[in-house]
Amino acid sequence: MGDGKMRFIQVPSHRERIPGGKVGGRIILADGTEPLWEYAGTVKCVYIDPPFNTGGSFVMRQKVGEKDWAGDKSSLTVPAYSDRNESRGAYHAFLRSLIYSAWTLLDERGVFFLHLDPRESAWARILCDQVFGEDHFVNEIIWSYQSGGRTTKRFPTKHDTILFYRKGRDMRFDLKAVPIKREDNRKNHMRRLVDENGRTYRTIVSGGKIYTYYDDDPVYPGDVWTDISHLQQKDPRRTGYDTQKPPALLERVLLPVTLPGETVADLCCGSGSTGAAAAALDRPFLMTDISPLAVLTARRRLVDCDLTVDLPSVTDGGDLECECGREGDSLTFTLKSYGKGGLDEADTWAVGEIRDGVFTVSALSRRTRKTPALAESLTMPASPYAAVEITDVYGKRSVWAAESEK
Repeated sequence: MGDGKMRFIQVPSHRERIPGGKVGGRIILADGTEPLWEYAGTVKCVYIDPPFNTGGSFVMRQKVGEKDWAGDKSSLTVPAYSDRNESRGAYHAFLRSLIYSAWTLLDERGVFFLHLDPRESAWARILCDQVFGEDHFVNEIIWSYQSGGRTTKRFPTKHDTILFYRKGRDMRFDLKAVPIKREDNRKNHMRRLVDENGRTYRTIVSGGKIYTYYDDDPVYPGDVWTDISHLQQKDPRRTGYDTQKPPALLERVLLPVTLPGETVADLCCGSGSTGAAAAALDRPFLMTDISPLAVLTARRRLVDCDLTVDLPSVTDGGDLECECGREGDSLTFTLKSYGKGGLDEADTWAVGEIRDGVFTVSALSRRTRKTPALAESLTMPASPYAAVEITDVYGKRSVWAAESEK
């Protein structure tokens, strides 16, 4: 590549590599019902939050351009996924395939969590029994919350069900990894005292025995979780992707059953909450989703990790206007326009090398609340394989190779 003017030619790319970060992960555009045999027996925990067979369609409220990220205008609503099935039997077949795929990933001490609502949890229990075995059932966890609408035609549904299974006869489980705040609801009938060190405790006599409970001793959750709320509308961690789960929920799932360095998987990753929680806890992650928008949403949350993304680029990406200059051993790219005009449609852009269909990122810019504008220029080491990558607000990824004009 010489020092002259560059032209940009759109090229196919099946994979993106983003080096860096202390924990690694992979996101794959794939149907989670197809087993990932290359990872068979390597995963410690699989958590799946699949569609619930609601019959509805779900969206992502995507921020568009600098003003939208700064909160100055409304967001774009983009279809995220459909939860419509030909029949209930078709949904159960889909669910069973997901459960089997999860089973193949787990090592012999691995564990599985399936997150559903009351509509299908009973059938899901039967399907899990078939794949994992009835004697490998561990818990039915109830996640109770107050958010969402209410009805007066029946008791409002205010909980989800999380089924917990182990693959083999043994598993690692450490309840002490998830201490919670002690509730006050059992203190009224106890005697309150203070010991010689100034610590407050309560006592109660039962069956002729005295039981003592210190107020500052940790307590641990049971199988009904009432202390974890959905993310609030203005929570900065919200992605705009429907049905996003809160980090605290995933942390409670992962901490008792995994250690740092043990791989966590999610076969319906949606906005990427499982991967984000795993990365924060120093656990490698493997995630799949059938929606390109979900893959890119998860990618956006995890670009600070050592990340591999298997998402084919489109060949009909928006028009690109970019300039490239060379100084010594460095190339500096300046992004001028993308899409129908301006840069509003561009969500992230990166420069790097494209080789054999794999784009390896050297520098990347993304919009955030703190930095709603994309960087005008990015710099990378000079290379004959230099290229520009754009991901846009519609869930498309496109790559342009830079070539010298003769």
